[in-house]
Amino acid sequence: MKTELPQDISDFAAVAAKRLARLGGPQAALRAETDDGVRDAARTALREVGAFELDVRSAPEDLLAAAVLCRAAGATALPYPLVEELLAIEGARLALVNPEAPRIDHGDLPGDWIAADVDGNRYHPEPASRTAAKLGPFLVPASLGPPDGSIPAGDVNLHLVLGSWRILGSVQQALRIVTDHVRARIQFGKPLADFQAVRFAVAEAAVAVRGLHELAKFTVCRPESLPTAIRSADALVLRLKASDTARQVLRTAHQLLGALGFCDESDISVLDRHTQPLIRLPLGSEALALRLIPGVPDGSLETLFSGPVPA
Repeated sequence: MKTELPQDISDFAAVAAKRLARLGGPQAALRAETDDGVRDAARTALREVGAFELDVRSAPEDLLAAAVLCRAAGATALPYPLVEELLAIEGARLALVNPEAPRIDHGDLPGDWIAADVDGNRYHPEPASRTAAKLGPFLVPASLGPPDGSIPAGDVNLHLVLGSWRILGSVQQALRIVTDHVRARIQFGKPLADFQAVRFAVAEAAVAVRGLHELAKFTVCRPESLPTAIRSADALVLRLKASDTARQVLRTAHQLLGALGFCDESDISVLDRHTQPLIRLPLGSEALALRLIPGVPDGSLETLFSGPVPA
């Protein structure tokens, strides 16, 4: 089965990754915690690669381009709410929130926001000030008030899918960092990569990342003609897989890098802390799994034993 992305999308991915890397990667994201100019530079870079011209809702090729751009943003820990701006509604960034504890990543940036929960209920949030938390340093508490409408289920699904592509970029970068480390780090007279236990840990992480990548490509390429319930289940499954993979890979990276992996200044630490909002919001893994259970008997959640999917 051929799973490669089209050549023009792969070319765009390479250009986008190169441009975003010029910002400085995770170290630039670390500086952004105290210097808002870095976030301005991130927006400029996104504009230069044409991010804000992408029509992710109705143009399949633009959606693929947005997906690989989100992956590049995840790999560089880009300090900017890319997914939220790609899905802006009438100029207002769209954030997915948990109404029980509403938080908006980069909610302190100037501009209007619209918030929605996973059920599509719409809110007009009032973001507060940043809390300077270690996990999710750009998270901003917000007050929501009662819902005042709804947004299409397709927008919720796209938000979950594109956010998962950003998580994919983060874990791919984390895997590259830990792989380079175990090859270069000498312990007891030989590289860490020569120890069988280390090889097993890296191999398990690599298999998980490859599986997430294939699932992400499968999900983003699903036909628009599929019923909404099936597309919603696809988006939830992808986000659940992305969250679980991120936990596994980041845990392995911290373990194999040792004390270095826990320093605030290390790339792994920055990737971890800046990816936490995507891993935990709008719902954690357990809540996502619970939402999938009703889809098993009604057929919206495909399994190995499901019947043919309607066209």
